[in-house]
Parts: sequence; structure tokens; C-alpha cells
Amino acid sequence: MVDEKRGGTLTHFDAEGQARMVDVGDKPATHRRATAEGRITMAPETAAAIRAGTSRKGDVLGVARIAAIQAAKRTDMLIPLCHQVPISGLEVAWDFPDTACLRCSVTVRTQYATGVEMEALTAVGIGLLTVYDMCKAMDRGMVIEGIRLLHKEGGRSGTWDRAQ
Repeated sequence: MVDEKRGGTLTHFDAEGQARMVDVGDKPATHRRATAEGRITMAPETAAAIRAGTSRKGDVLGVARIAAIQAAKRTDMLIPLCHQVPISGLEVAWDFPDTACLRCSVTVRTQYATGVEMEALTAVGIGLLTVYDMCKAMDRGMVIEGIRLLHKEGGRSGTWDRAQ
């Protein structure tokens, strides 16, 4: 199958169009890093409770941070054709860009033959879903949105940055 935008082949399909796992065995292990972000919008009162740590379920951001880390480490179990990547480092950051929005950003690093974009994206998604789960009794109208890759580096394709 052909990726028309890049002019190359889609590596997760064989010549007959069947899904396959890409063989990275001959690729050199290089330093790779990926950063992703997403946000959850909510009622200002919900955001205030999370910020103050007064949610009935306790430290929402601490629990969501652990969920994000676990998700990154288990991405290969969630995304069918992902490789099991040895993660060498991972940071989860939370901030409130306004009174009704919480942003999660995750940076994942490895020294391996394939990248960690999926691990970063999965960590953001699961971190935000955990916030929703822990706060849904206060605010069922929360919306998770804007999950996207911001930066990746390493490997054959080099560095990529999202245009602001």
C-alpha cells in the first residue's frame, strides 16, 4: 500500500495489503524521544478541586500520572502492531492553561530501533481518561480533546516538530 502524502509505502501492510508487524531487527538502536499533549475541559469548579487536591477521590493528578506511566509501558498490549519498547525515561506534566482546562504533556525516551510516538500519545490519552474517571461524579460533561504529537526525534526520519 502507498502513502500518497509521503510517496512511500505504509510499513504496516505487506504487498497484498495484509497487516503485518514491521521487522526492526536490522535497524540500529538510536536515541529517540517523543512528546505528546492533550487536554480535558471541565467546569471551573472541577478544575479548582483538582488543583486544590480536594476531590473526594484524593490526588487526581498523582493517580493519573501513574496511569499515564503504566499506559506508556503497556502500549504494545493496546495497539496491535506496536513493538515492546524499552522505555528509558518518561515525564508527565500537568498544567491549567485556564480555569476550565487541564493539559497533560508526556515525553518518552528510549534507546531502541523504533520510536516512542505511540507510547507518548497513549500515555496522554490514558492519563486524561483517568482524570475523567476520578472526577466524573463531579462533572460528567468533561471533554477530552486535542491529543496530538508535538515532537519526535531520532531514527531514520530524524526530527519532526508540530508547526504552531
